[in-house]
Order: sequence, then structure tokens, then C-alpha cells
Amino acid sequence: MSFRALFLGYVVAREALRAGRCSSGARLGVPEVPISLSSLLEAMRINQDTVLQGKLVALVPYAVHHVPRYHEWMKSETLQKLTASEPLTLEQEYSMQQSWREDADKCTFIVLDRKRWMEQVCPDEDCMVGDVNLFLTAPEDPSLAEIEVMIAESSYRGKGFGKEAALMMMFYGVTKLGITKFEAKIGQENKVSICMFQKLRFNEVSVSSVFQEVTMRLTMGEEQKKWLLALTNHVTEADYSETQQHIQQSLT
Repeated sequence: MSFRALFLGYVVAREALRAGRCSSGARLGVPEVPISLSSLLEAMRINQDTVLQGKLVALVPYAVHHVPRYHEWMKSETLQKLTASEPLTLEQEYSMQQSWREDADKCTFIVLDRKRWMEQVCPDEDCMVGDVNLFLTAPEDPSLAEIEVMIAESSYRGKGFGKEAALMMMFYGVTKLGITKFEAKIGQENKVSICMFQKLRFNEVSVSSVFQEVTMRLTMGEEQKKWLLALTNHVTEADYSETQQHIQQSLT
């Protein structure tokens, strides 16, 4: 089940509470996190002013000005099916963006066409091609993160954008967040994504007939870390605000 589906359930529960249809003592949102996890959870938010640049893609924080384009993407029934997602209203989409921005157990980047963004100098909302996410699903094991990647623009699929975005996010998770195990939950019909994660050394660990999804996992031993670092040694990191300011100056 995708985070969007979980988030929609949270929104419904929240609105029910506001309307008085839930016990006033009901507790919503993520479980209370043990204090021993505080440093890791704080680290999950360090990407708020980070841009990562690879050969094909640039990863930037999910900001308010990205929401309208993202909302248009998710009206697609094809994308909803591929990502096991439910449609959200625009208001819910803004709430979800804020959740990804502020919640300590989530980390998300918008995937941009790097060449168009940097070399042709255009606003990042005009260069969006998808997103990539990490979120902690097991409070008892903060070294485990679920990874999701979506290339929403069909003209960019099958060209390596999703693979590089996933590798860069894994690199970020390992080097900045202390992640040592990755899981990917993929719809059984999404053969392209299953194949991509297989190429990224993920192995199938379970199949859910209820959610019609495959769970794949990669544990980052020393060999896997060397492999990952070798494939991402070209990745550079910069301040998003400074990079965006430079682009805006070039546009004026």
C-alpha cells in the first residue's frame, strides 16, 4: 500500500475527529517515537535545503510550488494503478506536501530533468518528471526504509531516469540517514518497476494477494555499499535555495 493511500486514510480519520465522529481521545498520525531514534528522525528532514545532481536527474525538496503539477499527475488513472494510490483533492495534496516536508519519518525529493533545469535554465516546476521517497515503517528498526520512485512523465520512462533517481536516493539514505536496509512494495502488474529493482539488486521477499503487491528488499552489506558508491560517485550536493536563486537570476 502506497503512502498516498495511507495518507488518505489519515485525512479521513482526521476529518472524522474534527467532525466529532471519533472519540476525542483518539490519537492520530504516527506512533510516538522512542527517544533513542531522535537523531535519526531529525536527520530525515535534512534534505529541506538540499539538491542532488546526477547525470540525468536532479533531486530537489518537495515544495509548495510543485504541488499543482504533482496534483495534475495524480489525476491519471494509470499512475494511480501503477502506484497503488488514491486520488486526492488539491487541498489534500497540499496537506500531504506539508506532511512530507515536516514529518520526521519521511524524506522526499522531486525528480527534475537535470539538463533542462541547469543547462536550459527553466523553473524547476517546468522540469518535473517524477518523485522519489523514503519513509520509516518500522519504529523498532530505524535502519529500514521503504523506497518509492515514480516517473510520472511518460516521455521520460525507460530512459534511466527512474533508475538514477532510485540510486541517488539510496546513496542519500546510506550516507546521510544511516539506512542499511531498503524495501520496495510494488504492484504485481508493474513489471517495469519490478525489473528495475531487480537490476538494483533487490530480491523478492513476499507477495501479498490482498494488496496485490510484491515486497522486495536489499540489505546493504559491504559489497553492496561499494557497488552503490561506485554507481553514484558522480553525484554532487548543493544548497537548493542558492541554486534556485541562481536560476531565477538567470531567468530575469
